[in-house]
Amino acid sequence: MATIARLNPGVMTLTEAAAARVRELMDNAGEDVAGLRVGVRNGGCAGMAYTMDFAGAPDPLDEIVEDKGVKILIDPKAILFLLGTEMDFRRDKLSSGFVFNNPNQVGACGCGESVSLRAAGEAAESGAS
Repeated sequence: MATIARLNPGVMTLTEAAAARVRELMDNAGEDVAGLRVGVRNGGCAGMAYTMDFAGAPDPLDEIVEDKGVKILIDPKAILFLLGTEMDFRRDKLSSGFVFNNPNQVGACGCGESVSLRAAGEAAESGAS
């Protein structure tokens, strides 16, 4: 029996600006895209970095977030690090990009490319001892 990806709107939300930018990227992808896969990876000077890539199809264990007309596929290894995160898209005079407002972020490097994250619930557990 095949495992079916789960719809979980509570993992992450998107601002209107982020949803508009994701729609624009998906429309211009030039391929059949099921959604935008978001995850985290080890690396960078602060320890972790956010990842984003087009997904042709959901993986069986992906958490699927549908918000403001776009589909975000959350890598299962990233779920505990992304719980409660709001994804935004910002533009200013010199740059533009996605910004993650993540309650699980405990630090970031000066260049803004990597972050220090804790799994959701770790703060409550460590504060109780």
